Amino acid sequence: MLDDNEFTKAKELYSLGFKNAKADRFQPLLKYYKDLTGFKETEAAAIMHHQISQYGPVCNICGKPYRTPAAIFCAACGDRID
Repeated sequence: MLDDNEFTKAKELYSLGFKNAKADRFQPLLKYYKDLTGFKETEAAAIMHHQISQYGPVCNICGKPYRTPAAIFCAACGDRID
């Protein structure tokens, strides 16, 4: 997952990829993501879902993040925020 500053840079690289007609147009983004996370992502669009602030807090029961910051229950296990 990327923090907001890292995501801003990733979003810029993603946007630049659309302006490039080459087959490897998203390679700068994929390299940036691998350098940050150590994970070799192959789909540039998937990275656009990895901004930590898009999700809510981590569930106390299962440890997965709530789907949105406004969520009142965990979609993974059903635990509710009191």
